[in-house]
Amino acid sequence: MNKDSQFSGDADRDDTRPILIIPYMWIGDFVRNHTVVRVLKQRWPNRPVDLLTTSLCAPLVDYMPGVREGIVWDLPRGRLALGRQLALAKLLRKRNYGTALVLPRTWKAAIAPALAGIPERVGFVGEFRFGLLNRWRWGEKKLPRFIDKNAALAQPDGAPLPPEWPMPQLRVPVEDIVRWRQANGLSAGAAVALAPGSVGVSKRWTYYPEAARLLVERGLEAWVVGGPGEKGLAQEIVAAGGSGIAGGPGVRDLTGNDLRNGVLAMAAAGVAISNDSGLMHIAAALGTPTMGIFGPTSPYLWAPLNGLAATVVQDKEKLSCQPCQSTICKMNDHRCMRNIAASEVVGIAQRVLAEAGHA
Repeated sequence: MNKDSQFSGDADRDDTRPILIIPYMWIGDFVRNHTVVRVLKQRWPNRPVDLLTTSLCAPLVDYMPGVREGIVWDLPRGRLALGRQLALAKLLRKRNYGTALVLPRTWKAAIAPALAGIPERVGFVGEFRFGLLNRWRWGEKKLPRFIDKNAALAQPDGAPLPPEWPMPQLRVPVEDIVRWRQANGLSAGAAVALAPGSVGVSKRWTYYPEAARLLVERGLEAWVVGGPGEKGLAQEIVAAGGSGIAGGPGVRDLTGNDLRNGVLAMAAAGVAISNDSGLMHIAAALGTPTMGIFGPTSPYLWAPLNGLAATVVQDKEKLSCQPCQSTICKMNDHRCMRNIAASEVVGIAQRVLAEAGHA
């Protein structure tokens, strides 16, 4: 790395050159990338920070403090799409970025910043991106977690890791939540948000219908939150818990196509119960008490990041395969998730609500 680089040491805090972050585009990773924004703003409070984003993740940018703008640009997965890369580079060149942080370790992620001629292009060595990046970082394998790998790029070169990073944040105005409740015909009372979806079948806890039934029996409202892929499961959960149309508590299907709806639901909920998924990280970043149910993935690496978060992991037996990080269970009949009872999860949710003054 060039030690004369403004990015290699303590830079001028009056620097106003804009910074571009090329983040990971999965929803949960995109949320966790907000820690990088916070580290940059602590270091350079007067440098605007923009995020490259997909159409899917774009609504999240509106709720991220410290982000000036999201640049929506959908690049296809699995192919180079050189024409789209060239067009993106042309757009970036007009914005006069001084620095680009390229978080993904792929060659493809670094193409547009290089073609745009952004003076400082910072990233780990990754896929031997020589010529595309010009401010190298080494030692990625020594950094234990996803958040460490990303946030370290926002520090001066060689700076030690802090005892803890700033937690990712999403902030939703109270008036937006009030309008969202009114639009969906929801009362002002606390509810439990259920997020049964995830990328990877093995990360899905299958007892949400039973949990919904227990929540309603105990006088609690439940909302099923997710994308269109969870619509069928949401209907099953509503059927198990009841819709509450007679005036008592019930389950509402709030799944849909707009991620903004998921953000508002998680902001309005009293507690969120979620698989290891994007919605889990959204709820945590909003400051909603969040229960992440973990089986095949490691809570150490992927736990929700806020002081009101908890992880639920089976402790009934020792499973040599856990955590396997696999998207499909190949041994032990998914006991890492099946050993977590619905009554246990609902009991924790009730305690969390009581501690928050909601029950």
